Amino acid sequence: MEHWTAVAVPALFVWLGMVLAISFLEAPLKFRAPGVTIGLGLGIGRLVFRALNTCEAVLAAVIVIALVIGTPTAGIIAAVLVAVAALLIQVIAVRPALTRRSDAVLADARQAESGRSRAHYVYVVVEVVKVVALFVSGVLLLNF
Repeated sequence: MEHWTAVAVPALFVWLGMVLAISFLEAPLKFRAPGVTIGLGLGIGRLVFRALNTCEAVLAAVIVIALVIGTPTAGIIAAVLVAVAALLIQVIAVRPALTRRSDAVLADARQAESGRSRAHYVYVVVEVVKVVALFVSGVLLLNF
């Protein structure tokens, strides 16, 4: 294993693990915990996802730097670019809409009765794309 892959592989799988743990485990479960109101859950979610996205950005930078230093295949580059693009879409395009929605719900809890926003579903779809891209990137790097 080359040095750059020894950095990229763990960074990819740490990123993947963080996304799976937060987005697909913690996020849905927090609203089922006793005593967690919609407002409290939204506040926790904002804090947790801001921290997750910051960690994701750092890991993405580490991975991109490792790929620039190394000699990855076109497939590895493409898969990593899909993951990075998914993160950028979430942070730049979708999170502002989610913030506006959570602001509205926090201002008037009756807003929550209308169900989840379309932006929430977009975020989840992009999250699934990111998970697949990270998994494929990691597998391709392991087999490089």
